[in-house]
Amino acid sequence: MRSANIRPEDLLLYAVTDSRWLAGESLVSVVEKALAGGVTCLQLREKDLPYEAFLAAARKLHTLCQSCHVPFIVDDNWEIALACDADGLHIGQQDMPAAKAREFLGPHKILGVSAQTVEQAVAACQAGADYLGVGAVFPTGTKSDASEVPLDTVKAITAAVDIPVVAIGGINAENISQLSGTGIAGAAVVSAIFAQEDIKKAATTLRQQCNHYLRTC
Repeated sequence: MRSANIRPEDLLLYAVTDSRWLAGESLVSVVEKALAGGVTCLQLREKDLPYEAFLAAARKLHTLCQSCHVPFIVDDNWEIALACDADGLHIGQQDMPAAKAREFLGPHKILGVSAQTVEQAVAACQAGADYLGVGAVFPTGTKSDASEVPLDTVKAITAAVDIPVVAIGGINAENISQLSGTGIAGAAVVSAIFAQEDIKKAATTLRQQCNHYLRTC
């Protein structure tokens, strides 16, 4: 049974932050543009920020996302997620067991888990995940250590679980059409939005493509 914590449509265009692309702007400013362009979910992923700076950014972005009725997810750090009352937490296979994350979060927060295989996907689902992030579906420069997940595996994962699946890794306006028919609920992107000169326009274009290629999945 699918969790009531997240709707598949909330995951349609899932933006993941990366401060390397700020180019002198504030994190709040670039996220505002992304939300204005049609982002439906936001993950704060900042591996190198000190705790206090991470928490301050999380609180600001959570408030911004609330004003836009967009779920706000914190990557990896469950303490930050709880401290800023984020909507949820996303963890990778190396971060912590999904069951432990669910224990920390309680039953009503969103829990996303990264998976690269059907076995990992099923285990995460059984441990209390609300959605899965599967990838990298294409080569990506954001995570140099990310291994590529074939689209046939993505299809197998979406068929094996009854929670929404988000594809991530190297997705952009040129290749998103290849994800049509895989069963995914949405696409997670980093540089395809935040590295673009016109962030709002990039998000708008991707949202239109998600509507066209992914809603038929």
